[in-house]
Amino acid sequence: MRVAIIGTGYVGLTTGVCLAYMGHSVSCLDTDASKIQSLCSGQVPIYEPYLEELLEAARPNLRFTSSYSEAIPGAEVVFIAVGTPPTPSGAPNLEYLSQAARMIGEHINSEFTVVVNKSTVPIGSGNWVGSLLRESVEQRRDGSGGDFAVASNPEFLREGAALHDSLYPDRIVIGADEPRALEVLYSLYRPILDQTFQAPTFLPRPETVSAIPLVSTDLASAELIKYAANAFLALKISFINEIGLVSERVGANITEVARGIGLDSRIGSRFLNAGIGWGGSCFGKDTAALIATASEYGLHLPIVEAAKTVNSRQRDRVVEKLLAELKILKGRTVGLLGLAFKPNTDDLREAPAIEIAQKLIDRGVRVKAHDPIAIQRFEREHGDMGVTLCDEPHTVAEGCDALVLVTEWPEYRDLDWEVLAKKMRHPFLLDGRHALDREKLLRAGMQYVTIS
Repeated sequence: MRVAIIGTGYVGLTTGVCLAYMGHSVSCLDTDASKIQSLCSGQVPIYEPYLEELLEAARPNLRFTSSYSEAIPGAEVVFIAVGTPPTPSGAPNLEYLSQAARMIGEHINSEFTVVVNKSTVPIGSGNWVGSLLRESVEQRRDGSGGDFAVASNPEFLREGAALHDSLYPDRIVIGADEPRALEVLYSLYRPILDQTFQAPTFLPRPETVSAIPLVSTDLASAELIKYAANAFLALKISFINEIGLVSERVGANITEVARGIGLDSRIGSRFLNAGIGWGGSCFGKDTAALIATASEYGLHLPIVEAAKTVNSRQRDRVVEKLLAELKILKGRTVGLLGLAFKPNTDDLREAPAIEIAQKLIDRGVRVKAHDPIAIQRFEREHGDMGVTLCDEPHTVAEGCDALVLVTEWPEYRDLDWEVLAKKMRHPFLLDGRHALDREKLLRAGMQYVTIS
C-alpha cells in the first residue's frame, strides 16, 4: 500500500521503517529539512537499537521528503505522528496536529484516504481532525480532493525496544467510525497480525509469537485506550514506590515484595520496579492529559493524580538519602550514572537525572555525570545546567562524595567497583534502580543504599 508518515520523530520514524520493511511504499515527511537530509544519507537522528539496520533493509520502499506535494497525493494511508507537547495546564499542544491536518487536506487526491492519528491526542481529536480536513478540502481552489476517513491507531512502543514492539506487539488497536477505514488498516497491518513477514536476523521472532490480537473499535475508545494504558502503567510504578516506603520502615525487602506481588497472574511483574520513578515523553504527558480531559467533563481522577505526586516525590527522596549520609550537601561532589530516562535510548524528556541534577545544584553540589549514549544530546539540550560530563564512569567517581545510579544501563553492572571505590572521597553509592549486586559492591568497599 502507499503510505505517508507526517513527522519523523520517535514514533513516526519507527512506524515508517517498519511498514516499509513489510513491503509498503512509505514516504516519511518532516518540515525539518536538516533532519530529512540526514535521513536521506542514512543518519538516524535518534538512538534506538537496530533502527539503522532495519532502515537499511527497508530502504527500497522508503523515501524522505519535506514536501507535502510529494508525500500526500496518491497515499492510501496517511499517519500523523507529530509532537503534542504538554501545555502548562497539562493539556497537549495541538498546534502541529492542526497544521498537519490542514496540509493533508490541501494535498489528498486518492479515491479513498485513511488519515490516522498516530500521535497521542485527547479524546475527540479524531472528530476535530476530520473537521479540519473537510474545511481544508472545501477551500481548495481546484475543487478536487478525494474521499477520506479519520482513524486512531495509538502506539504502545517502549523506547529501547520500539522495533520489537512494532514487529511483535502485544496488540494492535485501530479505531474509526467509518468501516472502510478499519478495513484499510486491517489490510495494512495484516503481515504483522498474521506474522507472515520474514523476521530480521537481528530481531528474530519470539517463539511465543504466532499471531497478534487486533482491537477494532470506534474513534473515542481507541483514543482512550492509549491514555488509560499509560496511566495504569504509571500507577503500577508509583504503587510499588509507595510500598517501598512501607518496606523501608518495617525492614522488608522491596525487591522480594515486588516479586511476590508480580507472580500473581492478575497483577504481573512488569512495571513493579521500585526506585526513582518513571520519566520519558509518555507517562507524565499522558497522565496530565488524561487529568485535563477529565476536568473538561467535570471529573476528578484522584488515583491518577496521586501517581504523578508519588513519582515526583521519588526525586526528592534521592536528595533525602544523600542528606542522611553526607549531612551537608553544599560543597559536595555527586556523580550520576545515567542521564537518559531509561536504558537503550538517548531520550532525555522528563529524565529523572535532569531533575535530580538540578535539585543538587540548587543545594550547592557539584554534579558530574556519565551516560553510554546520551552525553552528546545532554550537552546540546542541557549544556547550560552546569553538570560536568565525563566520558567514563571511572572519571565520574574521581573525588566524589557519592554516586547515584539513575539509569540501569547493563554496563554499569559490570564496572570494577573496587577501583571506583578507591577513586571516591567517600565510597557511597545510592542505587536508584535496585539494579546492582549489593554483596558485590559491599565486597568492593562501597557503602550501598537503595532508594527504598
